[in-house]
Amino acid sequence: MVFYLDLREDARRAHLLDSLFACMDPRQRDRFDEIIAHVAVPDRHHHNVIEVNETIDALSVPDRIKEDMHGVYGILAAAEAHVHGCEVTETHFHEVGNANGIRNALAICAGFYVLSPDEVVATPIQTGEGEIECAHGVLSIPAPATAAILEGLPLASPLLPGERCTPTSAALIRHFVTSYSE
Repeated sequence: MVFYLDLREDARRAHLLDSLFACMDPRQRDRFDEIIAHVAVPDRHHHNVIEVNETIDALSVPDRIKEDMHGVYGILAAAEAHVHGCEVTETHFHEVGNANGIRNALAICAGFYVLSPDEVVATPIQTGEGEIECAHGVLSIPAPATAAILEGLPLASPLLPGERCTPTSAALIRHFVTSYSE
């Protein structure tokens, strides 16, 4: 099965999850709900990829979901290291390291696990434009980590106002999308 993602207007996590849900049959949706209902992500801030990986390893989910989450957070850590000029193990997570960030990544990884597409095809990615306030202050959109993750991938134009692709959604796209088309 080929899963098609239209990212020309929105590439945020909520849009990714909504797109996955739209393709799930009732049995798949029940399986997704079953996986998510039994998972407890500690409600604390995870400061680096080592802490995130320890939390992922402790989750009661199928190994494939853990592997995908490790992949996504590996992409995030590499982008942060690139932006800050440090080693991957020295990166410090802000928003992506909080419990909600991990839960959001988990939900999308679980959605891909349940849907189990053979191929994921996406349109060019809408980053948005403007400025965003985050832990590092006011940054231009796309944020530096987002731009680092999306480097070399096709981007949509024209750019639309606001942040339309976060570092986490960029990492999810980088991890799961196998090809791009118009």
